[in-house]
Amino acid sequence: MSETAMTAETAVLELKNLTTEFVTKRGNFRAVDDVSLELHAGKTLCVVGESGSGKSVMSRSILQIVDPPGRVTGGQALLHRHRTARAGDVDETVDLLRLNPKSKAIRNLRGRDIAMIFQEPMSSLSPVHRIGDQVGEAIRLHEPVSRKDARERALELLRKVEIPNPGKAIDQYPFEFSGGMRQRAMIAMALACNPTVLIADEPTTALDVTIQAEILDLIRSIQDDSDMAVLFITHDMGVVAEIADEIAVMRFGKVVETGDVYEIFEDPQHHYTQRLLNSVRELDHPSERRLAMRESRPVGKPILVSDSVSKVFGASKSWLGGEKKGLVAVDGAGLDLRSGENLGIVGESGSGKTTLGRCLQRVHEVTEGRILYTNAAGQERDLAPLTEDQLAQPWRDIRTVFQDPFSSLNPRMTIGQIIAEPLVVEGKLTGPQIRERVHELLDLVGLPVSAYMRYPHAFSGGQRQRVSIARAIAPNPRIIIADEATSALDVSLRTQILDLLLDLQERLDLSFILISHDIAVIRYFCDRIAVMFQGRIVETGETEAVCTAPQHEYTKSLLSAVPVADPRYRGHKQRVRYRETT
Repeated sequence: MSETAMTAETAVLELKNLTTEFVTKRGNFRAVDDVSLELHAGKTLCVVGESGSGKSVMSRSILQIVDPPGRVTGGQALLHRHRTARAGDVDETVDLLRLNPKSKAIRNLRGRDIAMIFQEPMSSLSPVHRIGDQVGEAIRLHEPVSRKDARERALELLRKVEIPNPGKAIDQYPFEFSGGMRQRAMIAMALACNPTVLIADEPTTALDVTIQAEILDLIRSIQDDSDMAVLFITHDMGVVAEIADEIAVMRFGKVVETGDVYEIFEDPQHHYTQRLLNSVRELDHPSERRLAMRESRPVGKPILVSDSVSKVFGASKSWLGGEKKGLVAVDGAGLDLRSGENLGIVGESGSGKTTLGRCLQRVHEVTEGRILYTNAAGQERDLAPLTEDQLAQPWRDIRTVFQDPFSSLNPRMTIGQIIAEPLVVEGKLTGPQIRERVHELLDLVGLPVSAYMRYPHAFSGGQRQRVSIARAIAPNPRIIIADEATSALDVSLRTQILDLLLDLQERLDLSFILISHDIAVIRYFCDRIAVMFQGRIVETGETEAVCTAPQHEYTKSLLSAVPVADPRYRGHKQRVRYRETT
């Protein structure tokens, strides 16, 4: 059989010259530009590319659910229906783009033949309806079953996606579920009618690596059982290497390269694909720049120490004299940051990383313990008991770069005003001096002076994070706490930002605490690492030693869940699942 004939027989979904445009004041913007792809039964096609490449718009165009003012303006989305339905055999080809977006015909196909899992399960699930009702509704929309039968099927699906205690979970609300459980519930809804095609739009991006690994295993096992075709959209090349059969690389709305996963990883043809893979591979190893810096400038003595620090939220005493136990976010954490050092704090969501960082800066009051800070004059002081007025200088010395460069910048302020804000609060410089300092800071972070009068919306995510960094270093701090500072950025931008931080460290003699759930980022940037689990620091050590020979079972679990960006190692990594014993 020829390759062409085989493709024609096995394709489940074909996109031919798909084009989607958004109407703007400056004319039509083509978000998806002449895209042609094929999905095959039992296979996974991963669509990769950076933010704005058109991946998500392309996937939504298939089902005609693009948000206005976007609209599909050309092409075909051919669904080849080869399945046995309860009403009899179905064997036909439907062009989804020829159906009215609001018609019953396309609603009958959505969820039944083609299902979709969205990136953020909390915004995709109704907060006021129970999980069982939402899964049951997906069944009853397409099949003539009673509420009782739909509930039984929903219970069976919750078991299938391995939600703990499904008999109880079926009557719970989404806010009572963790992020991983909410995503499993979304998968249960998507699988309710045994679709032939599953579109997964960044379904693991917001999840920790351990939960991500479980979700990927779940999708793969369901696919093996049902011969379902999967269109998986992601920017994580490690995930691609783990699950893809074929890859399509998108840039500026166009597919620039397609092919077998092994061929593309081994010999990418397009320069953009090469750049993506090189960015990923850079993060597989410690930064050479950092290693060279440590040889010429070894780290010094501890300048910030947490001594048995605990933080409890919601604890109180009742008027009867009893005590209400609160949430223990940080439990007896002890670590130290040395002068000129990069210390990484790693762990899953809810492990206490961010809370510990805010305790170290004294944004949060500490329930127990000491925070010992040694200033530039060599004087040590406990920050824990200090009042807000007494913290003025430590807050200038210890600054934060936040996770989201979009929400952490005031959209009503110019870039110049944003960067100047800590200088204005400090009150030591005049207007012309502040302007000169802001120009200097823009140059330090690699932004043009022309950015001074512009607003945040005019900049990309990477540029906004550079603005956030400029604001953080404005008052000449000694310590920067970078809280997931690269997690919202594309992989090609992560190394740029990390290299910028290393450059600033060398120029300004900074010390860094980098909070992250991304092991690759920690390995690239940090000298030492502290691993957190349920508020406790369970392991500390030199980064390479911890990453290559972890001692604690939780650290082993965390590292074993990180996907390797090389399909040759697929299936060779032994997963370690950590269950704490009481």
